[in-house]
Amino acid sequence: MVILGIDPGLRNTGFGVIELKKNLVTYISSGTVSSQSNDTNADRLKDIFMGVTEVIRSYEPKYAVMEKVFVNTNPKTTLALGQARGASLTAIALEKIPLLELSSNEIKKSVVGNGHATKSQMQFMVKNLLNLNKEVCQDASDALASAITLSHRLKLRHHDQPNFGNNY
Repeated sequence: MVILGIDPGLRNTGFGVIELKKNLVTYISSGTVSSQSNDTNADRLKDIFMGVTEVIRSYEPKYAVMEKVFVNTNPKTTLALGQARGASLTAIALEKIPLLELSSNEIKKSVVGNGHATKSQMQFMVKNLLNLNKEVCQDASDALASAITLSHRLKLRHHDQPNFGNNY
């Protein structure tokens, strides 16, 4: 079962693709969908949407997972994050992939064991949990951490359909 994790951002949207087979989690791919800062917001959102759609069509995930939106101290940053999330959510919805949204603390606790783990602790654990030879960029690492968290939940539920609320 292929799982897609998304870490949305207006400049760089990270993605991570893993496979859960029996109880083994395997790394498939990761990277970023980038937009140009001198483009209009509409063009940047189009690039994110198209890039996430391309990732979905390339890897055909059964499930997707994304961090819940959080309110930043800077309203402009919060709005930009919300727009990037919207572009990614739309790509996932149009492909009819069940989506789970998790809080940052849930993801950190699942991967590191501490809901207030640092970015470097997350990158270290993602690298080790997936037996990677090198660290992946922070955006991709966050996306992989989300996917790993969903894989843990699926293992606990014995691969049953997780509770995704009323999505799909």
